Amino acid sequence: MKKYLLLLLFFALLVACGSDGIIPPIQDSSELVTLTPLPTNTPRPTEIPTSEDANGIGLAFYRAWELNDFLGMYSLLTPSSQALVDSISFVSRYDEAMQTATVTQISTQALGTLQDGNTAQMQVRVTWQTAAVGTIIREYTVPLAFEDGRWGIVWDEGLILPELAGGNTLVMQQRVPARANIYDVNGKALAYQGTILTLGVIPGQIEDEPAMLAALSPMLNLTPEEIEEIYAPALPDWYWPIGDVTEATMQQYGPTIQPFIGKGLAEPQPRLARLFSDSGVAPHLIGYTGYIPAEQLATYQAQGFAGDEIVGLAGLESWGEDYLNGERGGTLNVVGPNGEYITTVQEQEPKQARSVYTTLDLEYQTAVEQALAQAIQSLGLQAGAAVVLEVNTGRILAMASYPSYDPRIFDPFAQDSAVALGAAFNDPNRPLLNRATQGVYPAGSTFKLVTYTAAINSGLYTPDTFYNSTGTWNRLGDEFIKVDWRDGGHGRITLKQAIVVSCNSCFYDAAFEMDAVDPNFFPNTAQQFGLGQPTGAVGVVEAAGTVPSPEWKISVRGEGWVRGDAVNMGIGQGDVQVSPLQMANLIAAVANGGMLHRPTLIDRIGAGGGAPEEPFPVQINGELPLTPQDLAILQESLWKVANDSNGTATHQFVGLPIQVAGKTGTAEAPPRNSHAWFVGYAPANQPEIAIAVIVEHGGEGSDVAAPLFRRLVELYYGITPLTPFPWN
Repeated sequence: MKKYLLLLLFFALLVACGSDGIIPPIQDSSELVTLTPLPTNTPRPTEIPTSEDANGIGLAFYRAWELNDFLGMYSLLTPSSQALVDSISFVSRYDEAMQTATVTQISTQALGTLQDGNTAQMQVRVTWQTAAVGTIIREYTVPLAFEDGRWGIVWDEGLILPELAGGNTLVMQQRVPARANIYDVNGKALAYQGTILTLGVIPGQIEDEPAMLAALSPMLNLTPEEIEEIYAPALPDWYWPIGDVTEATMQQYGPTIQPFIGKGLAEPQPRLARLFSDSGVAPHLIGYTGYIPAEQLATYQAQGFAGDEIVGLAGLESWGEDYLNGERGGTLNVVGPNGEYITTVQEQEPKQARSVYTTLDLEYQTAVEQALAQAIQSLGLQAGAAVVLEVNTGRILAMASYPSYDPRIFDPFAQDSAVALGAAFNDPNRPLLNRATQGVYPAGSTFKLVTYTAAINSGLYTPDTFYNSTGTWNRLGDEFIKVDWRDGGHGRITLKQAIVVSCNSCFYDAAFEMDAVDPNFFPNTAQQFGLGQPTGAVGVVEAAGTVPSPEWKISVRGEGWVRGDAVNMGIGQGDVQVSPLQMANLIAAVANGGMLHRPTLIDRIGAGGGAPEEPFPVQINGELPLTPQDLAILQESLWKVANDSNGTATHQFVGLPIQVAGKTGTAEAPPRNSHAWFVGYAPANQPEIAIAVIVEHGGEGSDVAAPLFRRLVELYYGITPLTPFPWN
């Protein structure tokens, strides 16, 4: 029977060829035949390999759908179907349905094809994975026909979804869970969803302006004159917003302003907003929310977002977006051509968002920010940063950057937010920059910990190797003489003593000698300390900094490495660039026995959406290249820095009931004054916290940074009274 059918088909082809009996060539399967011309600006569809039978065309059609190649699908319709719907309408219909249903993936499964002459039917199962309503599965009976020398799909709108036959359309009613909160480690809110009430006036309706302004003044924390200036441009019948207040503020002052509502003061207008702790603490860490940026719109829409939502754009708000926003739900309905409800395709409940609990303590974070600001302001300076880490875990206990900013400036609906935001962006002191993680500076003498380690590991030195410090160093030549910070030098000292007194020429010499043997050895040691690369800190954006090396210099500067590059690096100068977070992590590793942790701001992720509370794991980046014996000697030297009579910072820690260890740093930053550094840990004998502080252009580390370090230790351990800053 099969042979008989093939013979009939062969004779039919001969008849179709005409009297000359020549069989027309088989049409190439990749050629796309359409009756409706495509617009000239229409992109070319993806080539879908097909075979000439009905089954091959059907498989190609659904493969194209899996690839979101709607033009490719259109090219496989029968000519008669193409005559009924143009390519633009076809593509638009599919695209609209996919977006409305929040489809993230299409998968298809052919169940079989039955062919009868010039017609065929294909059974297909299509699965829609959606962001809002879960999985939608439908089985289709797909008609095909052989027209104008080829097979094609006989199309109608029911092939998108059976419920869409007859011109019906999809409508999604999304159900969005409330954005979750960001808390400190004790569950105190740092950022949360709440209600803001906007106050506004209609100038022409004001009956008792002095009394109204007097009532509003404490509520808005503005003088009556400042409030009056806000609505001065308004015409008498205009509504003019004058400020936003929280629900708590409204509860406190509501009775006071009630008599003026309707008499010049409009009814307060509530709106949902992202709110912050009363002190607006840690804005560089919490980050901010805003409308979806245009360049990220497609990504969010693929996750089921409509496109006009508020999402996390920076800091923890961005890092924790998937937790804080929850999982969207919705109801997917079908409506008729006149908008009437037809049926519900599918619905899914939203999943509760999950709060993010940070490692910060609200009170301590606030105190650290205040101490940093007080120190910088009282010195008449502009900027600085501080980082406090838990020594044995890498948890960030506090992180401050000065100057700071009010996180409410990113609220697009806040009064004068655009003006405040513009001012922040244009401020030359860059208050939006998180100097603790994104600011990079020469390390100064704090880098001598690296130089010391490299010298010992090179085999050229031991901790007890002597050096005669005379106050000058000229091994690069008399035209490049370098001087020590102490006139006349430090005399005959060992390498471990050079850490205590911070002898520059000793470390110049060590860097010089190491570079002579292997120019890459010293830079490689610095990288083993985690420098020149991000720490990988969880929840923050950070700069990598720079560890100069022969390879770096030729690739970045286009210049060859010289001995002086290593010598400058020996005391953390030249091209060395480090962040306060990197130095805090480095000194924490020295304190804990050599383990470099991956710092983290995340303590745990709250329960929600069926998931339990999840503690955030401690993660390790690596180990310092120091033997336990050599590390113990280094720790002793750092203790002497803060406690020995020869220590560079001993005078700053007199009377402190907790012994500390650390290293001063004075990093040259010409043409202005040097940056003041101090990195250290406490208690010295059983370390718990590691701290790095920097005051930009503050001068000597021992004079400026060490007292600030002491203040942060006192605040952490509740030591009172606080020691006044020496310059006060």
